[in-house]
Amino acid sequence: MEAPTKTQPLVTVRVFNRQFGADPRGARLARRVGLHKLHTWGVPYLSDASESAALIIGELTANAATHGRVPGRNFELRLSHLPGDPETPGLVRIEVSDTRGECRPPGPGEITTPEDSSDSGRGLLIVDALADRWAVLDRRPGKTVRTELDLLY
Repeated sequence: MEAPTKTQPLVTVRVFNRQFGADPRGARLARRVGLHKLHTWGVPYLSDASESAALIIGELTANAATHGRVPGRNFELRLSHLPGDPETPGLVRIEVSDTRGECRPPGPGEITTPEDSSDSGRGLLIVDALADRWAVLDRRPGKTVRTELDLLY
């Protein structure tokens, strides 16, 4: 058996992790800081990936500040970036965690469309439409909503 002759390219996985106040101001700040971090990692502002990430971060952090709020506790935004190349797509992973475990959102395939007169219930529909993959994960305490966006070059 021979060893493969093709060498693996060096890959740097970038990770950003920060807690924000569980209120509307914290959700807005998380979105702005997250987009800035992605831009510094090579996902330019106003690109398709950046626009999708902005909507996903905005929806998930607003949900964490509204539905996952526990007094005295923050929510957490975690971004991971795995750069790609012309042969392999890159990846952006967006994770938003809060400490309220009993208020678990529906996962992929479980979302129902709200009635036309409803003022809420559309955020996860946006996440479902934009993310290439997503899931709701248990965490102690609370839950994490993880999404992934493929970066095509």
